[in-house]
Amino acid sequence: MLMPMPHDPGPTRRLALTTLAAVAALPVLPRPALALTTGEATTLVTSVAAEITRIINSGQSESAMINDFERMMGRYGDMPTISQSVLGPAARSASAGQLAAFATAFQFYMARKYGRRFREFIGGSVNVAGAQDTGRYVEVVSSVVLRGSGPFEVRFRVWDRSGRALFIDLLIEGVSLVISERSEIGAIMDRNGGSIDATIQTLRGMG
Repeated sequence: MLMPMPHDPGPTRRLALTTLAAVAALPVLPRPALALTTGEATTLVTSVAAEITRIINSGQSESAMINDFERMMGRYGDMPTISQSVLGPAARSASAGQLAAFATAFQFYMARKYGRRFREFIGGSVNVAGAQDTGRYVEVVSSVVLRGSGPFEVRFRVWDRSGRALFIDLLIEGVSLVISERSEIGAIMDRNGGSIDATIQTLRGMG
């Protein structure tokens, strides 16, 4: 679950913060971007913002929206890096097969955990405001607007270490989704006695 925020934004706003964060649940790692420009990062986030808005307002069934969301995560997110960061220290002792299985299960879990909430945000939108190259990644600033609520800031962190621009983290009013999900997955692993395989099975059955 997400870390507490300094000011309680209200139930609907809190739910929106958590849901939108799932789109880019990626780690903040000390790795430099390759040759990513602010323009390329902005283009990526603009595409994601348009896709989020489309899914939210598509009028599709819940299952169709979840499927679209899961595909979007795979298209725009560095899921192997996301999942290894969220898995934490356990990733260092995991086999390649376990890491691949965990990445797939984690994507499934995230899509269902957050995607089924999209109907509550019909009429909302995500708008890109600007970008800055930090040296390690490009941070793209966006504004999220919901019906009946003031806009709030979301910062997408983007890198191209895998060979193309992908998300590496998302900060929602200063809260990192990666850190939040690492805590959540850590709790699930604890309940499974630290077993990666058991945690993968748990994630497959959740949502």
